[in-house]
Amino acid sequence: MLRGLGASLALPFLEVMEPATSKAAVINAARKKLKVGYLYFPNGVAKGSWQPEQVSESGRLQKLSPWMKPLEPFKEDILIPENMWTPLGNGHGAGTATWLTGGGYDGRRIDAGGMSVDQIAAKHVGQDTPLPSLELGTQGQGYFSNDLPRNTISWTSSNVPASRETVPRMIFDRMFRKPEEGMTDKSVLDLVLGHAKTLKTKVSIADKQKIEEYLESIRGVEKRMEFAEAQSQRASEEGILTDTLQRPEAGIPSNHQEYVRQLLDMMALSFWSGATRVSSLMLDHGQSNRYFDFVDSVEGTWHALSHYRDVNGKTEDDDGKTSWKSLDSKRSMYCAVNRWHHEQVAYLLGRMKELNDGEGSLLDNTMLLYGSSLGDGHTHGNEDLPLLFAGGGAGAIKPGRQIRFEEQFSLSNYHLFTLQQLGIQANRFGDSDTPMIELSG
Repeated sequence: MLRGLGASLALPFLEVMEPATSKAAVINAARKKLKVGYLYFPNGVAKGSWQPEQVSESGRLQKLSPWMKPLEPFKEDILIPENMWTPLGNGHGAGTATWLTGGGYDGRRIDAGGMSVDQIAAKHVGQDTPLPSLELGTQGQGYFSNDLPRNTISWTSSNVPASRETVPRMIFDRMFRKPEEGMTDKSVLDLVLGHAKTLKTKVSIADKQKIEEYLESIRGVEKRMEFAEAQSQRASEEGILTDTLQRPEAGIPSNHQEYVRQLLDMMALSFWSGATRVSSLMLDHGQSNRYFDFVDSVEGTWHALSHYRDVNGKTEDDDGKTSWKSLDSKRSMYCAVNRWHHEQVAYLLGRMKELNDGEGSLLDNTMLLYGSSLGDGHTHGNEDLPLLFAGGGAGAIKPGRQIRFEEQFSLSNYHLFTLQQLGIQANRFGDSDTPMIELSG
């Protein structure tokens, strides 16, 4: 840790932290370096849009679908499963609430079926990090923005949701500041530079360079936050905001892409800094009605677009105003919204791939799940969920492939595999007693 008056800053992995090289020590070191992340998006996808365009006979990903093209540069870093599902949980509400618990949620009482996998992981590996886990999410828009099951994927127990952070600056301060000191205006870096200078006299040249790179990265995030807040205030004063994009809370950018990328920056920074090894991000609530009219040629709310096999847009939570010329154009708009989210995930993968994490990049040492609790968005399908696994899992995962299952394969198998890779003695999770060993090749 770098420490200063009013702040503490966890360091990334440095050479001086290298463990012993015995086989047991190597395995243990890999487990201690492993980070696990979860990225949730609502409303499913259009049938067929998640399927890779070209896969070799051995299962290697050769070309992704046009709608997943933003992830094409990372096809060697990802795994795309076919025929996975959540047997006990599906839909906008129940599916969202149980995506990480493997349980069921019938709506009659608050019960997600158990503690979520991220919170189990945090309970066992979080005692050595400043934050046991970090739960992030975008601020809701429209109907169901305050609905509990649609706004929660992390549960500290079967009936207690983990609170989410939605304001980037508050997330940053939670990771790096001591709030009781009351210092909120001075840069965190200014508070720890003295300690950093001393530390740099005691480490290798490589570690000096890494510390400089790390501090500069944090400075860049701070500058982006300040710029975004200033732009948000300007948009409010000049009347740029519309009826469909209400004035955000203080500190939340008016530009949705900037907002999402700040949250993704926070996830990457929390892992790289050592602030936490467990994090989740809800890219929107489980029945998002957000307008994506900032995406070229897209009209209407996300949920309305997800029902792409009708053109009226008059479900109970949509605006009741937007209609579409054809089913094909509506489906294209729906896929364009999902493609926009793939672009943001590609941004995160790029960031994580750039960051040195000791043995390999941050992405190499991470297990990242990205997906939805709905398959086909129009039918609320519970089969063949759109899921993607990214990262090397500190050597435990062989990416760059499609994994095809002949029968429905439970997502709980992935969660059980994750817990075991973290060194947690778990023999069962949700409906599963079989870890997803297929991830290892």
